[in-house]
Amino acid sequence: MGLAITDILTPEKIEIEDLKNKVLAVDTYNLLYQFLSSIRQRDGSYLTDSKGRVTSHLTGLFNRITRLMTYNMKFIFCFDGEVPELKEQERERRKELKIEAQKKFKEAEKKEDLEEMKKYAARTSRLMPEMIEDAKELINALGHCIVMAPSEGEAQASYIVKKGDADYVLSQDADCFMFQAPKLVKNLTISGKRKKPGAIVYEEVQPEVIELKHVLKELKIDQDQLIILGILVGTDYNVGGIKGIGPKKALGLIKKYKHDYDKLFKEAKWSEFFDFSWKDVFNLIKHMKVTDKYKLKWERIDKEKVIKVLVEEHDFSKGRVEKSLERLEESKDKNQKGLGDFF
Repeated sequence: MGLAITDILTPEKIEIEDLKNKVLAVDTYNLLYQFLSSIRQRDGSYLTDSKGRVTSHLTGLFNRITRLMTYNMKFIFCFDGEVPELKEQERERRKELKIEAQKKFKEAEKKEDLEEMKKYAARTSRLMPEMIEDAKELINALGHCIVMAPSEGEAQASYIVKKGDADYVLSQDADCFMFQAPKLVKNLTISGKRKKPGAIVYEEVQPEVIELKHVLKELKIDQDQLIILGILVGTDYNVGGIKGIGPKKALGLIKKYKHDYDKLFKEAKWSEFFDFSWKDVFNLIKHMKVTDKYKLKWERIDKEKVIKVLVEEHDFSKGRVEKSLERLEESKDKNQKGLGDFF
């Protein structure tokens, strides 16, 4: 969803080198959707193999992760589990938006307007079960950890960092702070560029770190109030938030009412926008299901399995895949480590 408070925060800009040897817990669906949205052909269609199966997500995952591995980073990929009931409304909204975008794409296709085709195609991204399984296979082959969340992957990633089993949550969204993630890394790209949301152009970006303790200190609120702030501006469980209330106005309401949330939501006119209680959303976020039942063990890269997944199953160029793996091995040699000792 993307907690809309980043414009009232001051992130710390860092270099990729600052994350050398760090462990990052990944909101995997968030990352895969980034790849599906941005890695497209000239007309906006997905990259596919000879059987028509989508490979955009695998291209992004392999290129991004192997490059970041040259900095000795390790990853824990958290996958979504059961979808909260309150999120169904958001899923329906996204489905409708994708249907509308598909119509716009067809119109642009008839006009042979490549720019419009690419713009609307990016809005039709869907992460199918077979794509998720392909991603898991590749992640395993690269030696990284997979954790299945009982519910939201981002909540599980946040919990893993909170426990001290990882250094940062890797995500473009600030939602993780509602789940008490201590530290977030954004804009972690190799190219230094990121596709603008809803557009077909790219912007220069630099990795950023935001810490929960600094968020709370800067905004002068506590953890519960941060969740309230998120609910006011909108979450996946109350889509769009309350009309007319942005981050600054929401913060003002919190300062005014402190912890008297009933009065706060009465003034904000919650009942005019939602037919359920704000408490339902608050309790869901605060008590989101997470698990301790995971094992973190990083393995050696299985080169043969990487080749099987990408080259044999999905028609990637064997030469390019091998070159990427060789580059990774060379980077480890420079640090006086062999590829087998990477972990």
